[in-house]
Amino acid sequence: MNIQRLLTIIKKEFIHIKRDKPSLVIAIMTPIVFIILFGYAVNTDVENIDMAVFDNDKTLESREFVTKLKNSNYFNPNIYVDNINELEKLIDKEEVKSAIVIPSGFSKDLKRNKNPKVQLIIDGTDPTIARTALQSGVLISNMYSINIQENIMKKSGKILKQFPKIDMKTRVWYNPNLESSKFIIPGLIGLIMQNITVMLTAFSLVREKERGTLELLIVTPIKSAELIIGKMVPYILIGSIDFIIALLFGTIWFDVPIKGNIYLLIFLGIGFVMCSLAIGMFISTVSVNQAHAMQLTILFILPSVLLSGFIFPREAMPNIIQIAGYTVPLTYFLKILRGIILKGIGIEYLLKEVIILLIFGTILLIISSIRFKKKLD
Repeated sequence: MNIQRLLTIIKKEFIHIKRDKPSLVIAIMTPIVFIILFGYAVNTDVENIDMAVFDNDKTLESREFVTKLKNSNYFNPNIYVDNINELEKLIDKEEVKSAIVIPSGFSKDLKRNKNPKVQLIIDGTDPTIARTALQSGVLISNMYSINIQENIMKKSGKILKQFPKIDMKTRVWYNPNLESSKFIIPGLIGLIMQNITVMLTAFSLVREKERGTLELLIVTPIKSAELIIGKMVPYILIGSIDFIIALLFGTIWFDVPIKGNIYLLIFLGIGFVMCSLAIGMFISTVSVNQAHAMQLTILFILPSVLLSGFIFPREAMPNIIQIAGYTVPLTYFLKILRGIILKGIGIEYLLKEVIILLIFGTILLIISSIRFKKKLD
């Protein structure tokens, strides 16, 4: 081996790396960004689970019980409702993940040394949150019962044979057995579709540039918006077919029944495909070459797995990480998938997510057209 020739090659490679500044920046920043994201986002310790309160007793004792739930830091009973229908709507909209129902007579039963009943309702679509809520709810009710017993003994000065004990009935909605597959499969469908569609278009324009065919497009009267949309249409068809295949195969093979309207799900799924393709097209317009496009694609795909709530509950993440998750379209599509497949809800509960995805796609297409127009100039 000739050391001089080897050193020359090494020097040449360092020069190439130095000239390829985008790749160099990505290589240096990627581990920093991923360590921060993974360090904060990978967390299964769920606290402050949003809770709705349906208090039919409205007494000092019932309010004290709700305060015990709040002080535990596991629950955040921040919304009070007047009927069960309101409670159900809040859970369907994912504004709360749990609910406590306190029947009338709760206080009287305590004072008569009877066992008052309460009901804990849990949204089972996310098993991690549901298990935490289930275990914590039972534990808090038991601790509250012990506190009552201690107070009675202090006041009476003697040991009684019978003490009142909170009889907490738990009910898990939408996924009673807390099966992980029912949570993972809808999310996996969304994640796979995002990854496929983003990668399909991320190399579209840079491929034209590397092959030398971009110059041919420049001299034609084709407008940048026409080129962007024209390149997307074939991929919209391919992505839509892929979505239907993934949806049917995932739900049938893993026995995850679609409780909602399948036609609505397919329609909204095609809309998400278009939004993801717009992301890929944007990456394509800012990329220097295909290697750069691949790096940006990976830099987008990996954080979206964490930030969207695909595996780890977003409720367990710090606020700043949750805010970052709102910039990922997959976050909204996962709510659509799990809402329709697991809960069977309609479009009226998903309007916010649909509108945000529409805004995302439109803005990205406009920016892509403007950036490509600058390249033409």
